[in-house]
Amino acid sequence: MIGYGDMARTQCEVVRLFRDRHPDLPPLNQGTISKIEAQYREMGHVRKVPSKRQAVVDDDTKLNLLLALEENPITPARQLARDSNLNHKTVLKILKYEKKRPYKMQAVQELLEDDPDRRLEFCDLLMTCIDQNQLSLEWIVFSDEATFILNGQLNRQNCRYWAEENPHWMRELHTQRSQKTNVWAGIIQDGIIAEFKYDVEKNVDSENLTSIF
Repeated sequence: MIGYGDMARTQCEVVRLFRDRHPDLPPLNQGTISKIEAQYREMGHVRKVPSKRQAVVDDDTKLNLLLALEENPITPARQLARDSNLNHKTVLKILKYEKKRPYKMQAVQELLEDDPDRRLEFCDLLMTCIDQNQLSLEWIVFSDEATFILNGQLNRQNCRYWAEENPHWMRELHTQRSQKTNVWAGIIQDGIIAEFKYDVEKNVDSENLTSIF
């Protein structure tokens, strides 16, 4: 770049030159020099460019935006911006000012009617075995499985619930039915059992779990 006169200098040399010729002014850094050079190449001058004025949103527009969000709290911010003819960042600033926060949906497994009773029965059986020294918790495999469906059934990254407090938004998923690709993993003692991938149309039971191992 050109620094004082017609002599080509590097940014480091320009920084030193400015410091030597203007010791009473705050020193420049290479980042500032780079921005000045870029502005000069783009605009042909280094005068301060006035910043864009922040969009002024009238009260009626804000009210309509908040009413739309009240009717449907899961409306995406970009959709609110399109419906209100506002910039996306402006909508986010309004929501932040109104103390609205985006909460992510929790996907939970669907519980059947007899599931609570079955859980209690298992707990009673487990406690009985432990009391009679017939079972050690160190030899219990704690496992879980996840289903990956590639048909766009659910993408939690695109789901937000705008509210002032966490609504604990949940949605039951039939993850144990019509499975496509499952990933199974287990924990025993202080170790992790390697994950297994399989394609089945039913849950992991003792029979197909044995075949996995």
